Amino acid sequence: MSTEQDPDTGGDAPKADHPDTKHTLSMDSMDVEKYAVSPIKLSGLKLVGLAFSCLGVIYSDIGTSPMYVLNGIWPAAGSAPSREDVIGGISAIIWALTIIPLLKYVVFALEFGTDKGEGGPFALFMGLFPKAEASPDGRILTTYNTNDGEVPYDSSGRLAKLRRFKWPLFAWTVFGTALTLADGILTPAVSVTTTVGGIAVAKPSVINDIVPISICFLICLFAVQRFGVHRISVSFAPVTTIWLLLIGCTGIYNITLHPGIFRAVDPSRAVMWFVRTKNYDYLAGVLLCLTGSEAMFANLSQFNKASIRLSFACFVYPMLVLAYLGQGASLIVNPSVVSSIFYLTIPGGTGGALYWIEFIFAILASLVASQAMISGSFSLLHQLIGMQAFPPLRIHHTSTVISGQIYIGAANWLLFIGTVAVVGGFGSSAALTHAYGFAVATVLFVTTTLIALSIPFTKNLPYVLGVLFLLVFGFFDGLFWGASLKKVPTGAWFPLALGGVLCIIMVFWAYCRLLESSFEESNSQRLTRLLIPMPHGPSELQFTSASLPSSASPSAHENDDTDIGLTFFEPTGTEREDEGPKDLGLVLPTGEIRSLTRVPVMAVFHRNEGGKGAPYSFAKFMSHYPALPSVVVFLTIRVVGVPFVPHSDRYVVNKVRSLEGFFSVTMRMGYLDRTPPSTDDLIHLITPLASRSASNASLALTRVSSILKASKVVSHVVPQHVIRSKGGRRNVVWNWVRRLLVEEVYARARVMWPDRVEVEDRER
Repeated sequence: MSTEQDPDTGGDAPKADHPDTKHTLSMDSMDVEKYAVSPIKLSGLKLVGLAFSCLGVIYSDIGTSPMYVLNGIWPAAGSAPSREDVIGGISAIIWALTIIPLLKYVVFALEFGTDKGEGGPFALFMGLFPKAEASPDGRILTTYNTNDGEVPYDSSGRLAKLRRFKWPLFAWTVFGTALTLADGILTPAVSVTTTVGGIAVAKPSVINDIVPISICFLICLFAVQRFGVHRISVSFAPVTTIWLLLIGCTGIYNITLHPGIFRAVDPSRAVMWFVRTKNYDYLAGVLLCLTGSEAMFANLSQFNKASIRLSFACFVYPMLVLAYLGQGASLIVNPSVVSSIFYLTIPGGTGGALYWIEFIFAILASLVASQAMISGSFSLLHQLIGMQAFPPLRIHHTSTVISGQIYIGAANWLLFIGTVAVVGGFGSSAALTHAYGFAVATVLFVTTTLIALSIPFTKNLPYVLGVLFLLVFGFFDGLFWGASLKKVPTGAWFPLALGGVLCIIMVFWAYCRLLESSFEESNSQRLTRLLIPMPHGPSELQFTSASLPSSASPSAHENDDTDIGLTFFEPTGTEREDEGPKDLGLVLPTGEIRSLTRVPVMAVFHRNEGGKGAPYSFAKFMSHYPALPSVVVFLTIRVVGVPFVPHSDRYVVNKVRSLEGFFSVTMRMGYLDRTPPSTDDLIHLITPLASRSASNASLALTRVSSILKASKVVSHVVPQHVIRSKGGRRNVVWNWVRRLLVEEVYARARVMWPDRVEVEDRER
């Protein structure tokens, strides 16, 4: 695609007389939709298949909670509860599953993903504070809008009212996101150690070997992450399905021992339980049945809301309810099973065939449970990196179908180290579950507050609905959060400390990146204000056609257009260029104008994605360079929402009409593409455009000749800032701290984690 741009207006050159103008504009619109990241849309058997894959990634965490929830309420070392207490506890669990995962997440939260199909707390924040669409005055060098998936910001609408609260909400969101990352450490630790503990129930002699055995399983789990979510989910989905069927069928069998357990379906039983016992701490144990609920929202980009809803409502939720009802019935009939409620309620007794079958699948399901939060952590890190709130890490896209299925090697092994440290560091499983519960409760509350804001501000629904959502779900989340907060001295301090440290790092990084982008934006200039035509005669260095090869004629390049799959249109406006290159002057910051000599070289200036106007690197380069390259290309590389971009659609080219030899190129790359920009491709793109915009054949020949001559010497200029802290007079100590953080910490970190990180194709 190629157009000619009028830099004085920032829009396309007039094409009113061209018969294909209307078609060209509509083709641009379709092009944006073609390469935009969008939610997955499936139906029929494909949707059922995707729902089946969900079981292997999302629901294994919440699906393994029956192994430790009841003992989280009634500890193994304590006395057995009464029959009414058991019914009340099971009722609290059932209604917690109904209110939080089923209603809050499946019904409501999944509707608040981004237009790219991403979920989680940060996705809600991005909906509240979307990126502003580039204005016409800002699109100086390109007329093609490739802001894929960006939501235009309405400065006069409801969202404008939130701008003053952006940084407090950002810190609140980042804190919730940080605790979700902490879940990526705690989930494998809790799931694997609890499951391995089943060996000690049947074989007490191995109780001292639980930690080493757990670490061995964790090594295997984190080692297979590199193969990709789609391969893992295919192998894990059958495991989770069989596991849920096992605990559901076991629950049905145990219900027959005491059918009166169905009284737990009455929510008043849960209320009376708390009123009678006056034990608020019980709620911290009930909270454990909600672990993994956030994974349904965080993993939205890897599946879609229809598949998540179908799998949970039709299969996962019924199996969990049956499992908890069965455990409650067995505990009423045989109170001695309180020492290990899950394993001792398996029919056939300890050491029987069914016991070991369920134990094997418990091991496998616990490994799969850990997968849910690991995958969710990768998705959240991807969002954080995209919002410049986390240092760039190498991201490996593992699927050619779903762009959200990724693997981040550095994050994977950091999670592994943290998980092993947690398994070895906590002295008891009770302390580990306390730490786990606090992270879950805080993330639940953060999500609720952000959804309540999103209802009026992004969905444009009445404010009263947002207040109602906050009152209803915030009440329940607040109850759980308060119960878990009491556990800070006994284990909840760990996610609180870890989340706090990660929150500080992410806020600091986002603030420094904002300083960088603000500097770039404030120092970018309109090209025609930076370079102006000189009033005197032609340039000192004239272009000749002496070295023009026969293949460089305009007609020959029309054939080249077809070879690379591009379509060029000749502008028909009244302001046609009918002269050769003019002598230009550089407007210095002092207001002086310095004459520049055109030299036969080609310079490619790389622009940051989303940059506006001529980049600061160009003005800085020209202030130190005594001449102006005869061919200047401003290149933007943009990753779009498909794995591979065909060569015919890879480049979007614009020519600056009033400044001869200036071009803007946007190179679109798929997330699995590894093809770097090619100088030959750039020459093939700009040469036909330059020749066709000439008023006569002689001028076209001269332009083609100058481009070919300049292409023999090509320089690439990549912007790189030297970070310096701005001094002030306010506080000497603060200035020293600011300089230390910005220049010593952040500046060095930017060198270690550059923006341009190679994307490796794991599919091939």
